[in-house]
Formats: sequence, structure tokens, C-alpha cells
Amino acid sequence: MPNSHFLHITDFSTQEIKEVLKQAQSIKEAYNGSEIFLPLKHKTLAMIFAKPSTRTRVSFQTGMNQLGGQAIFLGPDDIGIGDREATKDIARVLSRYDDLIMARLFEHNNIEELAEYSDVPVINGLTDLNHPCQVIADIMTVKEHRGHLENLKVAFIGDGNNVANSWINLAARLPMHFAIATPEGYEPNSDFVENAREEGISEIEIVNEPEKAAKDADVLYTDVWASMGEEDQADEKKQAFQGYQINQELLQIAKPQSYIMHCLPAHRGEEITDEALESESSIVFDEAENRMHAQKAIMLNLLDIRF
Repeated sequence: MPNSHFLHITDFSTQEIKEVLKQAQSIKEAYNGSEIFLPLKHKTLAMIFAKPSTRTRVSFQTGMNQLGGQAIFLGPDDIGIGDREATKDIARVLSRYDDLIMARLFEHNNIEELAEYSDVPVINGLTDLNHPCQVIADIMTVKEHRGHLENLKVAFIGDGNNVANSWINLAARLPMHFAIATPEGYEPNSDFVENAREEGISEIEIVNEPEKAAKDADVLYTDVWASMGEEDQADEKKQAFQGYQINQELLQIAKPQSYIMHCLPAHRGEEITDEALESESSIVFDEAENRMHAQKAIMLNLLDIRF
């Protein structure tokens, strides 16, 4: 039987997601209590980067180290996915050396091909289509602060990008009200939206007005207007997304105990104000920390190791 991979949140069942969240929290508490847990001793993670990164590289490398394993960084100059060497050849070679492969790429079809030809689990560290590790960390952080995930409304303010797509995939597995406010023409992936709606457990709302999405929200979430690789669209998007900003005024429309989230890096003064990011409602840096703990749990799940 082929190994399972984590390319989309929907690659995990609802039960598997709940198990990953439970393991992530247990791992975080154990590490903070200095408990030694080294299940990945003598195991290696190959990390392929076509896109530069701060959080993805450091969180995977540190997390692997804390679990007793080793991570190997392979940058754009080391591996040219689909250019210097065929993707399927890279997959078959690395899976002879390593126990896991994580890739942070531009085109999603490249990670699909990696997974197709790999004999070890492949983890999506980000593609232009989605960002599943981020959103597992996000929902872990929401649960950590709210204490539960019941009657959850998440308002995403901004571009229907890879992070928004992964939130919609999560809504196909966990019940929630997910509302995205985005200008016309910047909506999230329509296939993901259709699939989540067909699952019938969540409400997916796509609107053009940030105020409508933010009304009674438990979480206000945003991301940069122009993602990495969209530099040529930056001016166009800056114009289109004027007003799609998390600020104190929008926070007043959400629930009194709502939270502000951002996957980082943030462009302060554009999609979020400095005041909002630094406010008591912001859980942005807890969210960033939880990338490491969530990814540890994802790796253990794929290797069928329980904490």
C-alpha cells in the first residue's frame, strides 16, 4: 500500500484532524514541561524550497530536531523542481534516503507529482493552491484560546488565496461558518467551495463587504494582498483591496471576545493595522508558534506514531 500524504487538509478525515490537534497540544505541553520525547531519532526529513521561507523552514527544522530527527534543507539552487531534474526522479531518489519529504513550491502540480512517485509521505509546506499546515496550526490556536470549536465563525478578509482555500477545505471536515470578504474576481477556488458545501457541515459565505463577513465573527483572519510570486500584480491588488483591512473599526463589528489572526509576514498598514496586530485580541504569534507543534503532529500521524 502506498504511504499517505498531506497535500490538502481533506487528505485527512475528520477523525484524523481531531487526532492531530490532540497530539499537537500534547506535544506542545510536553515540550514546555521539558519532557523528552524522541520518536523520530535516526529519521530524516528532506525539505525542498522553491519559495523562500522563515516560519516554514524554522518550524519544520526545529520541530524535527525536538523529536530527535534531522531535517535537510534543499533550496532553489540545490534542486530545480521540474527544471534541473525531473520531479519524479527527485521523488524516487529522496525517498531512498529520507523518511519524509516536505516541499514549499509554486505550482501545485509539482507536489502532486512528488507524492505520486515518492515511497515516503510528502507534506505540502505551501503551494500557490493551498497551505494545509498553516490552517491546521490556525485551528489548533483557535481551539487553544476558545477552549472548543463549537459555533465557530471565521471571517477571512482579503484575497481568496492558498490560505483561504485551505480554510475552506477545513470547513469540509470540521463544522463552522466561514465567511470571506474579497473583491469580485478574487474569490477562492470554486471546486473547494463546491466540495465544502456538498459536505453539508459548514456554511460557506462569499461576500464583497468586509463588514458583512466580520459581523458576529469569532475570528478575524487576513493575509497579504499579493502573495509571493505575485509581485507583478502588487500594484493592481493594492488598488483592488483598498478597504479590505483588519482594524479597530472592523473589530468592533465582530464578537466582543473575537480574535485576530494572520499567517505572516504582515504588511502593516495594508491588510492589517499595526494597532490591530499588536492589540490584546491578536493571537498571531501564538499561531506562528503552533506551526511547529502542529507540523510535529502531522509528521507523526503520517508515520503512524502516537504520542
